[in-house]
Amino acid sequence: MVTALLLTVISSLQLPATSDRAPVAFDHFPTPTHTFVWRNWQLVPRERMATVLDCSEEEVLRLGTAMGLSDPGTISEDLQRRSYITVIRRNWHLLPYPQLLALLDYTEEQLAFTLKEDDFLYIKLGSMKPNCPALVYAAPTEAVLAREAEIAATVKAHFPDGPDTMHEPLFQFVRDLSTPTGNQPEIKKSAFSPRYCSSYFGLFGDPLLEEDIDPYPDAYLEQLAASGVDGVWMHVVLHTLAPFPWDTSLSEHHEKRLTRLRTLAQRAQKHGIGIFLYMNEPRIMPLAFFDEHPELKGVVTGDHATLCTNTPAVQAYLSDSIAHICENVPELRGFFTITASENPTNCWSHGRGDTCPRCKDIGPASTIAGVSAAIKNGIEQAGGKQEVIAWDWGWRDEWAIDAINALPDGVALQSVSEWSIPINRGGVANTVGEYSISTIGPGPRATKHWAAARARGLKTIAKIQAGNTWELSAVPYIPALANVAQHGANLREANLDGMMLGWSLGGYPSPNLEIIAVMGGDKDITVEAAMLQVATRRYGAEHAPAVVTAWERCSTALSEFPYDGGVVYRAPIQMGPANLLYAENTGYASTMVGIPYDDLQGWRSKYPAEIFIQQFDKVATGFASAHGTLVQAVGDNPSPALQKELQVMQAAALHYLSVTNQARYVHARDAGQGDLEKYILEGLSLAKDLHAIQTRDSRMGYESSNHYFYVPLDLVEKVINCDYLLKR
Repeated sequence: MVTALLLTVISSLQLPATSDRAPVAFDHFPTPTHTFVWRNWQLVPRERMATVLDCSEEEVLRLGTAMGLSDPGTISEDLQRRSYITVIRRNWHLLPYPQLLALLDYTEEQLAFTLKEDDFLYIKLGSMKPNCPALVYAAPTEAVLAREAEIAATVKAHFPDGPDTMHEPLFQFVRDLSTPTGNQPEIKKSAFSPRYCSSYFGLFGDPLLEEDIDPYPDAYLEQLAASGVDGVWMHVVLHTLAPFPWDTSLSEHHEKRLTRLRTLAQRAQKHGIGIFLYMNEPRIMPLAFFDEHPELKGVVTGDHATLCTNTPAVQAYLSDSIAHICENVPELRGFFTITASENPTNCWSHGRGDTCPRCKDIGPASTIAGVSAAIKNGIEQAGGKQEVIAWDWGWRDEWAIDAINALPDGVALQSVSEWSIPINRGGVANTVGEYSISTIGPGPRATKHWAAARARGLKTIAKIQAGNTWELSAVPYIPALANVAQHGANLREANLDGMMLGWSLGGYPSPNLEIIAVMGGDKDITVEAAMLQVATRRYGAEHAPAVVTAWERCSTALSEFPYDGGVVYRAPIQMGPANLLYAENTGYASTMVGIPYDDLQGWRSKYPAEIFIQQFDKVATGFASAHGTLVQAVGDNPSPALQKELQVMQAAALHYLSVTNQARYVHARDAGQGDLEKYILEGLSLAKDLHAIQTRDSRMGYESSNHYFYVPLDLVEKVINCDYLLKR
């Protein structure tokens, strides 16, 4: 949902141009129209599909049921609002822009804004729109009727209980996490504070204005607290919370947002949780803005320019806005800044400050540190006690220490713990960036920066991924708790003050989050004892030792992950068994956690194909072994909590097994090897196994910034896809 304010901001945005590239063909369906109906069946109301196809709802219903689907009934508004990224991704190779707009019920400006601002969505889609011809419903020919019947028979054979039967509906986890448990959980005490994470199911948009969006309902806060969390963070835009002095229309309804923020902060406090606001400020402005305010203009980026933070007026704007927020929301715990992010903000944020007449002489270190100083000044101006955390993400080695030395007293320094750790996986030397549970920090970069901060008397914060990472984000958490606990032990020994527990992924109230609090709560507790404590609380004393053994096996297996930035972003890890197999090379490059296609070269990055396959096979078999051993230990009737743990472990194994299988298939296909049947059969089997899990556990396949990577009918489509390849 896009608010009136956002629509005002985006009114000048345009959709990216359509390329001249043809879309990928999905030959396992008789026509693209059949692909369209299948893929939107569980997500989009039938009347809207009919509008897109310019046909009747009855014709859409006939087409779906002819392929073995049952009437999905009403598609709720909540489901539609929570799955728009899923809908865009699955129709990217099917619909031209006009039909995509009709399907989403969006204006051009809304879709343009979503593609540009919704966590790099356009990049995730490959930074190009395929040239899709318009879909038009046509009466079926005899050949089409025959193929519909063949698909229905395939579906019936493999899914006798129905392909779209949901034992747990999509997004049931939102309702579960929003429903009070009736228990009064013990709030974990820990030497690590803050221990803060993001919402597991927060929506992009304007949650402080839209009353029906709550990223942190009380029941969810309660469960986070029970899992050892004492802070949560929200991404906000500063001029939506305080008056923008040069154009107050951009700040419309800021009072209402502040009121809701204070209510949220007060609610969170009752659970021992503080609210942090993410400051990625000041936002760049269109060049036309500087026609009236030339004295504020900094570095030009395209048709925008920065508000130069080395001008007194912009410094005052930052401080006054923060003061306004703190005065109205005194319960707020604090702010954290990213001052060199992908988004240009200050003049040195992208290393181009030498093109600004003021910043070229002041330099990057003082400019970067000055943003945190302005925020701290605003807190002091309001007489507040809020914390300020300066995150060194993107700070360049040549000036990072100078920036740390330039930070004002009382500001904490946050650094990615595992960054720059050297690794060797399968004989391939590499260096870890971020988003890794397979590599246990801290690393040399963070250690160096923390030492400089401590020399200044500043607090130190580690940014880790405790719950999950792009090493696998389609499960609520990666059950490699020995690695997470050891990371916590290492940071305890390094005397870290607190932790960010994850970026936009990893906010599920998992045993992973809890074990970090446990490691910080007892300076002498061992990794093994901590895992046993967490497992006992969650799954009972009888089965806790077996759970710990399984966690240890998963951790050992994950340590073989062929880590590389290209691998975690481009390999088919998140889509897993839902990613299709193609008879011929599509020619499309895999995209950042978006569409993997069949791009083995992109998937493997610097790893040779054989090593990439070998390493994923080690990870996959290790998780599968851990799951199998735990199944044997707990017997045929596990508790609901243990059943969910088993589902997470099995789903993780299936994702990793699928990467191995797909890589082998593409490698053999591209080498001209004719014996592909075994890989196709395995792909079919993996899809069926994951379908059985996802229809019972709505957490699977979901991640907040990507929505559902796949839904159950995608896994059924994979079966149809594999069956088609086997027969043809």
